[in-house]
Amino acid sequence: MRVAVIENMKNTPLGALGIALEEARAQVEWFRPWSGEALPEDAKSHDALVVLGGEQSARDDDTHPYLPALARLMRRFESEDKAVLGICLGSQILARAYEAENQLGAAHEFGWKSIGLTDEGRADPLLADVGDNFTIFQWHSDTFALPVGATRLATNGVTRNQAFRIGRATYGTQFHFEANAAVVERWRGEHQETIARKEPGWLEKYPELVSKHAAAADSAGLSIARAWVKTIRTQAKLPETAEA
Repeated sequence: MRVAVIENMKNTPLGALGIALEEARAQVEWFRPWSGEALPEDAKSHDALVVLGGEQSARDDDTHPYLPALARLMRRFESEDKAVLGICLGSQILARAYEAENQLGAAHEFGWKSIGLTDEGRADPLLADVGDNFTIFQWHSDTFALPVGATRLATNGVTRNQAFRIGRATYGTQFHFEANAAVVERWRGEHQETIARKEPGWLEKYPELVSKHAAAADSAGLSIARAWVKTIRTQAKLPETAEA
């Protein structure tokens, strides 16, 4: 199982998704276009594509000129029936790839929040095991319109399109299901000034919030991660034939 992971900003951990990929013994190859590295040329060398979050918007082509190519790459993987996952910014780029509107600054959420499933979400293999409502970590200000032909899977009162699916196994999640307690603790340490501006008082309430929400979010996040990994179809390798 060969998985390409696109990092959109420095030090973006895989968290629960990394656990699920390790359980599946996946070969993970990182690409860091934010630092000038090239994206994969096509979908031939990988069975799945993951696009992680970042502080930029999905339309920041001036500062991140690789974004249009990344959107096309996500669509290319989906067209070849390979599993695709966009998390937070990744979901916004996925929406862009299918010509949906990116709504900048229209949906502020930070911290552990409640998400509800749609009827389609309850039946979808990605979310079928998390219950009708679940708690998960959020960190975003942008959102997007649902792409034409996509299926809305999850929603809440702030962000209508919390998760969606295109085709068999192309998923976008606005929420950070990969952000388990270890990841959130790391973010708390690395981004204190940003968090204090974005969500005043959150750092002071952090111990109480961890105690209240982290265990349930970790369980839901790992369930989602494992479910997505199960959608990856590996290309069968033919045995080498012995010479006569």
